[in-house]
Amino acid sequence: MKVDDVAERILTLQGKPLHTFTDYINNASVPVGKDISNDVEGVELVVNSLSELLKIEREILNLSDKANDEGTNSMMSDFIAEQEKTILMLNSWLGK
Repeated sequence: MKVDDVAERILTLQGKPLHTFTDYINNASVPVGKDISNDVEGVELVVNSLSELLKIEREILNLSDKANDEGTNSMMSDFIAEQEKTILMLNSWLGK
């Protein structure tokens, strides 16, 4: 899945996707890192960011399920499965 797949889905549902960096920054709830040069700290940031995305995606999955929106359900399920696998591998690398 790509970002433009998400934008297409939003347009399909008659919504208006965000499209500027300012919009993304103003609506962001995912942790952002700056000046990270330590590998462990960087991987922990990725795990924390993906964990926050999972919360959002699970909320969207619940809402789309209630709305019987199979297209969004499928998209969120795919995102969730891949990110859970990535978190598992990164936590393994971290020794957790």
